[in-house]
Amino acid sequence: MNVRNKATKINLLDFKTVPMRTFHMTWMAFFLCFFGWFGIAPLMPLVREDLGLTKVQIGNTIIASVAITVFARLLIGWLCDRIGPRKTYTWLLVLGAFPVMLIGLAQNYETFLLFRLAIGAIGASFVITQYHTSVMFAPNCVGAANATTAGWGNLGGGVTQMVMPLILSGVLAFGVGEFMGWRLAMVFPGVALLLTGLAYYKFTKDFPDGDIAELRRKGQIPVREKVKGSFRSAVKDPRVWVLFVIYGACFGMELTINNIAALYYVDNFELSLAKAGMIAGLFGLMNIFARTMGGFLSDKCAGKGGVKARVFFLGATLFFEGMALMLFSRMTVLPLAIGTMLIFSLFVQMAEGATYSIVPFVNKKALGAVSGIVGAGGNAGAVLFGFLLRSEALSYSQALFILGGIVVGVSVMSFLIRFSMEDEKIIKEEFDTAVANNRLSRAEPGLSFG
Repeated sequence: MNVRNKATKINLLDFKTVPMRTFHMTWMAFFLCFFGWFGIAPLMPLVREDLGLTKVQIGNTIIASVAITVFARLLIGWLCDRIGPRKTYTWLLVLGAFPVMLIGLAQNYETFLLFRLAIGAIGASFVITQYHTSVMFAPNCVGAANATTAGWGNLGGGVTQMVMPLILSGVLAFGVGEFMGWRLAMVFPGVALLLTGLAYYKFTKDFPDGDIAELRRKGQIPVREKVKGSFRSAVKDPRVWVLFVIYGACFGMELTINNIAALYYVDNFELSLAKAGMIAGLFGLMNIFARTMGGFLSDKCAGKGGVKARVFFLGATLFFEGMALMLFSRMTVLPLAIGTMLIFSLFVQMAEGATYSIVPFVNKKALGAVSGIVGAGGNAGAVLFGFLLRSEALSYSQALFILGGIVVGVSVMSFLIRFSMEDEKIIKEEFDTAVANNRLSRAEPGLSFG
């Protein structure tokens, strides 16, 4: 699928052109999805007390929150190829808002588990975000665009750790008890998701030149019947499955930390809920620049060494991610724990950005399918990590040390991602053309990069 009129730079002050308006809408939508997805995480100490949850039961809810997303991401990628990202995102946001608002109705472990399972579906929003920026931006800046929209969206996982305790405090100020307070607090992110879904439909387009139905009538993109084999072709490509595993080792790890960070600091350092939430939020706040840095540096590497350089950079970031996690797991002094957590956060998010700077070049005819499968890998990793963390035989610190070693091992798999000489030539020609077009548009005002 060859999309025309892609943007060759990221102009952050541009809210009028279709690519940049989509850029801002998609990262904000993903931010709120993350906020709703993990909104309950910083409130878990209260939920644990209210519902009498054991460590195994908490582990099961963590697994549920990410397990359903594996299947949702596969479906969402397929839907993007067929009906376009605009309608797909709208429906996901609107339908996903309801379990977020209604989780407060849970009265026991079983019902809470079901709500966590339903909420996990909104994690599939990541696939739409990556698909939408991939079709809006040219090869010279698509890595930075994908990384920035995903990174700023992932930021919601950090902000929710800080903001949800504050929302809870606001609710409690009206004289509500703590056990009712956490239930009412979850209504706020749910309402925000519902409103964002309606805004997404109004302010975005599927592609730079228009919506998918319109472009199919004009013959500019394949009709539905020709898209049918796209998922099959993506499944047959071994590079897709290597990226699936790699993304599990980076994004899967971020999801895992988002779910346990507040509990980790409460239990290991005897902090209050508010303080633990603030510190845990720092992990997600690194998304302000860390994931963007991964995509940006990957684009820079591609300018010098082509797609091979992107692959090498990905392997290096994964290696350092694993080493940093092992170091963090051994920290028993709070300032050192925070410092090593931030180093780990930097590399895990750079690895995520580097992964999706490669995805747009694997199979352009099945971009949605590839994005969906690789994105599902992140949640599959989180599910597997969740089983380790729920073990009564291991402390969280011991489990994280083991996971760090696994990530180091996975980093070697990056060398299995290879492109043919013909593909490398085509990718380089597209990159050079995009760079040339970007130079011609440098005179336009605005804060930009890429």
